[in-house]
Amino acid sequence: MKLRILIADDEPLARERLQALLAAEPNIEVVGICDNGRDALKATRRERPDAVFLDVQMPEMDGFAFLKALPPESRPLVVIVTAFEKYAAWAFEVHAVDFLLKPFDRERLRATLHRARERIQASRQPDIHKMLAAMPRNFAAASNPGERISIKKDGRIVLLKFEEIEWIGAAGNYVEIHTSDATHLLLSTLTALERRLPGGTFIRISRSAIINANRLKELRFDRRGQCSAVLQGGLKLSLSSACRGKLEQLLSK
Repeated sequence: MKLRILIADDEPLARERLQALLAAEPNIEVVGICDNGRDALKATRRERPDAVFLDVQMPEMDGFAFLKALPPESRPLVVIVTAFEKYAAWAFEVHAVDFLLKPFDRERLRATLHRARERIQASRQPDIHKMLAAMPRNFAAASNPGERISIKKDGRIVLLKFEEIEWIGAAGNYVEIHTSDATHLLLSTLTALERRLPGGTFIRISRSAIINANRLKELRFDRRGQCSAVLQGGLKLSLSSACRGKLEQLLSK
């Protein structure tokens, strides 16, 4: 699958390095390179790229204003590229396909491109629920929403047990279901999926994330009192103040 990419970054060296890395990858076409948000917005509307590699801090129009200017239904995939880790939570809120912290290497970029292709492929696939409804009754029963989730991927249907899930993140009209060794895309909102999950095990920790409490390693607090949930694999996810009390209550039982 060919990816058409727009680069928006005000740092010349960063732009040149990203362009060089992308040029070395197969099936990639860079359709524009912009050094400010206003030009990036014009180029996005003109070229309609599949994905925009977007720096947050740019002159004339920063990344925040850039995304606000694009209607969600016509917005390309967004990869946030920045030197500041503090923007990671914002990347989740705007449903970015990935968050690249400068400096990143070739392997990290390849992982991002893989995620972008998976997101595009999933958006072009038929509704999984309609497919399951058309299947024999005994197969549909095997995908009981109380026990597992059915996910169509690469021409096959994966039956994912709840216990395999580590955490779930919002991704526009989709959710990303993360296990220890894979990430699966499902056409659903986070709220709709939350209703199908066992409430004693899966906890909503923010507007954009649900965790499996059995995979929680610790709660970590910074100097400002802000809390993060750290999973067993080391991933750290921000915990909203509205959800913090619910999680602490669960852990105290």
